Amino acid sequence: MTTRVFHVPDISCVHCKRAIEEALGEVPEVTSAVVTVDRRDVEVDGAASDEAVIAAIGKAGYDVALDDTGIAETS
Repeated sequence: MTTRVFHVPDISCVHCKRAIEEALGEVPEVTSAVVTVDRRDVEVDGAASDEAVIAAIGKAGYDVALDDTGIAETS
């Protein structure tokens, strides 16, 4: 299992947290997703691809921060 953290600058409230966690809960290979509002990040566990995670976050209405090469900012 892989753990990644995605930076989502528009996270600002509990509604954001709930929307993103629910969207990621629908991705089959995501085993857990935890949004930290204060840090504006999403910690994702599981075998889902970065693309699937980014798409689910986008479906919830939020954008993952990208670096200069267009790659998701993860840690």
